[in-house]
Amino acid sequence: MQARKKYVLLGLCACCWLLFFYWGGGVQLRVLRLLTRHRGEVVRPWPNWTDRAFLPRYAHLDELQTDPGTAESPRQRRQAWTAIYKDSRCRMETCFDFSRCRRRGREGFRVYIYPSEKNEHISESYRKILTSIGESRYYTSDPREACLFVLGIDTLDRDQLSGQFVPNVDERIRGYPLWNEGRNHLIFNLYSGTWPNYTEDLGFNIGQAILAKASLNTEHFRPGFDVSIPLFSKDHPQKGGERGWLVRSTTPPRRKYLLMFKGKRYLTGIGSDTRNALHHIHNGKDIVSLTTCRHGKDWEKHKDARCDHDNLEYERFDYQELLHNSTFCLVPRGRRLGSFRFLESLQAACIPVLLSNGWELPFSDVIQWNQAVIEGDERLLLQVPSTVRAVGNERVLALRQRTQMLWEAYFSSVDKIVLTTLEIIKDRVFSHISRNRYMWNSLPGGLLVLPEYSTHLAHFPFYYLGLGVSPGQEFTAVIHAVSPLVSQSQPIMKLLQVVSKSKYCSQIIILWNSEKPPPSRSKWPPMPVPLTVTDGRRKTTSRFLPHVAIETEAVLSLDEDSVLLTSEVNFAFLVWRSFPERIVGYPPRSHFWDPLKRAWGYTSKWTNDYSIVLTGAAFYHRYYHYLFSHYLPQSLRTLVDRTSNCEDILMNFLVSAVTHLPPIKVAQRKQYKELPSPQGTKSVPWANPEHFNQRQECINTFASWFGYMPLVHSQFRLDPVLFKDQVSVLRKKYKDLERA
Repeated sequence: MQARKKYVLLGLCACCWLLFFYWGGGVQLRVLRLLTRHRGEVVRPWPNWTDRAFLPRYAHLDELQTDPGTAESPRQRRQAWTAIYKDSRCRMETCFDFSRCRRRGREGFRVYIYPSEKNEHISESYRKILTSIGESRYYTSDPREACLFVLGIDTLDRDQLSGQFVPNVDERIRGYPLWNEGRNHLIFNLYSGTWPNYTEDLGFNIGQAILAKASLNTEHFRPGFDVSIPLFSKDHPQKGGERGWLVRSTTPPRRKYLLMFKGKRYLTGIGSDTRNALHHIHNGKDIVSLTTCRHGKDWEKHKDARCDHDNLEYERFDYQELLHNSTFCLVPRGRRLGSFRFLESLQAACIPVLLSNGWELPFSDVIQWNQAVIEGDERLLLQVPSTVRAVGNERVLALRQRTQMLWEAYFSSVDKIVLTTLEIIKDRVFSHISRNRYMWNSLPGGLLVLPEYSTHLAHFPFYYLGLGVSPGQEFTAVIHAVSPLVSQSQPIMKLLQVVSKSKYCSQIIILWNSEKPPPSRSKWPPMPVPLTVTDGRRKTTSRFLPHVAIETEAVLSLDEDSVLLTSEVNFAFLVWRSFPERIVGYPPRSHFWDPLKRAWGYTSKWTNDYSIVLTGAAFYHRYYHYLFSHYLPQSLRTLVDRTSNCEDILMNFLVSAVTHLPPIKVAQRKQYKELPSPQGTKSVPWANPEHFNQRQECINTFASWFGYMPLVHSQFRLDPVLFKDQVSVLRKKYKDLERA
């Protein structure tokens, strides 16, 4: 009984306490109000952040509204990103339909571009991107064949304050029957977000689409799925682009200025912290760090006490002069993480020093950026001078050389940026036949290494030297035959005997391109090596098809009327083994620039200067057959087949574009010349005056497609030891080369 009374008493006490707090609080507040009113004071809640009556005591309202750096916490930014990109965990395995790409095996990587609507506004930069895709070997006009889809809507500039902004993208893409929540779609973007925060918001939901974006933040980058691309200007060239500024083996590796920057300074807002502090490292001697606040319409309203002095100092130095004469170039972030300074520094061989925390560098999946740039920390700006001073000369030269390799391989044109993006995605789709890091980060670059040919480094001629690999000791002769066999005394018969006697000859393939059917095997002379006759289908480019019958690394390409000695063949082959990445042969030609016609010219005059070695008698690696057939566009190969001309010039263009080196001419007993056609056969093409005019046109057409002139002039010729020296011919290894 006593226990029950105790519990009842405790329950009553608890109820009293609850009633006291519930009603007592209100009574206390009312009493407090009465007291304060009595004293003549007004009680107000904590001021709102936009309340102008209170905030001026602490800071100007405009400053708070334009300083997004303190407006959002990292958690808020992540939440905002998740709200925008609901598929932020996308990977190729979860958000990509591989079956669309494997319907046709290796040929399954095709890209479809949605047709643009009538009166659709497309920026110059996006037009260049679409042109690059449309002219690539991956383009298809049939969406049923496509593995990847690209929007016809311009998505490059998603800043709502920009004149290039395209509204209602979300509604339009949802109307595409193939959109499928963005799966297998590729979206390009250079600018996202708007003032003041410049977030990653594109203004529409990309869904499961792959994002090829500039200024990507590492927090938002989806590894193995998205592609980080560089920020480039509307004036960036469509094709080719300017070469890098570094001369080979430049010494000394350092330039006049150690470190430089010249650019805008932001007084407030995102990106202002770093650029406002750059003046601290400027010494006006070997470190030049210049900023100006003279930009924008209202810069004078917001200028600070340092603006006038900075503007005067800014005008003292020329940007191009600094760029050409600086060893390191600061690349601080702007409003966004990326900057135009990045590509400018790469081209100028000015080692980029990055001050952009969180920036996912362009093509980071495949490029080893630590071999080309120095990544700094925005918070440790004052340590940058001592850091770059500590870099040794050998390292400086290596970094500068790597900037040139990357610039010319991936960044010098919109074409290269777009094709690199596509090739990265293609390597992900066909991971079993993809390039490795070495291929992407060494000459000639990943775009010129086709993994369908091979994924082994030792199968490519330009890797032999670095791997310490020697090319094979045999070659395959491929003879291009266009004349019917009417006599045993035709030049091709003697040529077969000469080539087959070479101790290095493994086999001979006759590519039959005559209008008449090939003769039976009994019509051909007996030879010590296998002889194969293959139908060339009367196409001039068939001589460069990757014929399965070619088993050796070296190919000796011959016209049917080539006049050579066995010793000449042997010597040229030994020279090729020392230069397996180049064309090595006899008949030289050259190109030149005609300032009056403002066009390239072609000449066959015999001079000491040459840039072309005709493939009518030349050695090269068989990989160039594959590259010729699968890398060059169909339009160029069609031109060659239609005119039955210029295939040798096109092959020289291709090899020089890969190596950046000229071909090699070797000594020859007699000058290479074309013989008159036998009776009863068609006249040779070079007897036609139109033949030379066609070659003039070809060289300009090829240069237009490459976007620059890849051919390189040379005066280098290799002769045998003791060649034409005043010693007995009997003492010479290649004695037949001197006999008339």
